[in-house]
Amino acid sequence: MGARCSKFSFCWWHSHLKPSLLDSSDLENGGKNEKNAFPVFTEFSLDELKMATNGFSSENIVSEHGEKAPNVVYKGLLENGRWVAVKRFNRSAWPDSRQFLDEARAVGNLRSERLANLIGCCCEGEEKLLVAEFMPNETLAKHLFHWENQPMKWAMRLRVAFYLAQALDYCSSKGRALYHDLNAYRVLFDQDGNPRLSCFGLMKNSRDGKSYSTNLAFTPPEYLKTGRVTPESVVYSFGTMLLDLLSGKHIPPSHALDLIRGKNFLMLMDSCLEGHFSNDEGSELVRLATRCLQYEARERPNAKSLVTSLMSLQKETEVLSHVLLGIPHGTATPPQPLLLTPMGEACLRKDLTALHEILEKSGYKDDEGIANELSFQMWTNQMQETLNSKKHGDAAFRAKDFITAIDCYTQFIDGGTMVSPTVYARRCLCYLMSDLPQEALGDAMQAQVVFPEWPTAFYLQAAGLFVLGIENDAQEALKEATKLEAKRNKN
Repeated sequence: MGARCSKFSFCWWHSHLKPSLLDSSDLENGGKNEKNAFPVFTEFSLDELKMATNGFSSENIVSEHGEKAPNVVYKGLLENGRWVAVKRFNRSAWPDSRQFLDEARAVGNLRSERLANLIGCCCEGEEKLLVAEFMPNETLAKHLFHWENQPMKWAMRLRVAFYLAQALDYCSSKGRALYHDLNAYRVLFDQDGNPRLSCFGLMKNSRDGKSYSTNLAFTPPEYLKTGRVTPESVVYSFGTMLLDLLSGKHIPPSHALDLIRGKNFLMLMDSCLEGHFSNDEGSELVRLATRCLQYEARERPNAKSLVTSLMSLQKETEVLSHVLLGIPHGTATPPQPLLLTPMGEACLRKDLTALHEILEKSGYKDDEGIANELSFQMWTNQMQETLNSKKHGDAAFRAKDFITAIDCYTQFIDGGTMVSPTVYARRCLCYLMSDLPQEALGDAMQAQVVFPEWPTAFYLQAAGLFVLGIENDAQEALKEATKLEAKRNKN
């Protein structure tokens, strides 16, 4: 990542920074002063978008958002060869077609190289869809929290913060200061490795939507009181993202502020960054995050002052983003879609009946080779009672008497004489069928503890997370399950 930089003067930076990094005036038209740098806003037909997404194939899903009935994002290829992201709303999400079209056209008027721009929409019957530029290089969450090859460099983290502040400032200048649920999944990387803000969060919320779907610990205090998003709420969320960039983790603001007040800000910093930033740089970013996270909304800075504060912190500005990010340049095609197994498909659809059939058919074959710890009680009546509990549980599971199955499997588990990941998996599904997703998630995680490389444990975690509406974590669990199953099939 390079050695620690010496102190510098702002004048030196101003003369050496590339104009494109400093100058917000070139954020329109892609910074290229070309009239046609971005496509014009288009109203697509449903048939065009069906064709682009291969009939809204599950293989084309790139993310999901929502609770009981998620709004799904697909990648698609238009006839002109342009890759797009297509967001398909749940049918009850926008009851007023005129409101949807007005909102889409307003957001579609924005054009900036700091946004993953909205380039079209579709409104036919009950179908409402948005079409945006496709960003092929994953989300900030992926590069920051789930990195594989290298942690994100300090200079890149500063650039992400700066570009994001520029995006918010640009939107504010165009009368779109409100952004719903700003978080690390809303920041995407284009083919040059530059961070861009997803345009989807700029749409006013639909009837069944929520402005904040994240954990309450990360929600602006005034939103908890009024249920309304304000420009100051967006700045609060920007502050939580500064904490993400500093720590490499999603730390609740209250915990981070306690560390900062105790002058323990170095404990907040990502250990991967050690030796790659000066205390002054770290302190300045921590100070800015603290200002954004003020309890009183009026005490927070606005987007324009965020740009000014972050401009002077930029480093390695001559290095291209894809180099800092450690990715190949010009990834023109998107990553390969996740090829889901029948169990993965069932999890994605939240089809609990299909999951029940799969678990029943597979029986206990995956328990083979798992070390069952048998105590001396195995020679006693208690062992026989435990096995009978499992037998009765299996009969109830087959008969879809899920309450009885839960009771029997609980007796088996509490007996403590044998450990069976399949019993945890079966009880997990029984809990899901009984509308107890939190308990189900606990069992799926316990199955993973017993059998760490078991795809079924991850599939069921995904199912529980989907039911709970924790879509991003569910997608990660689904990817892990698919990867483990592919590895198993290869061996």
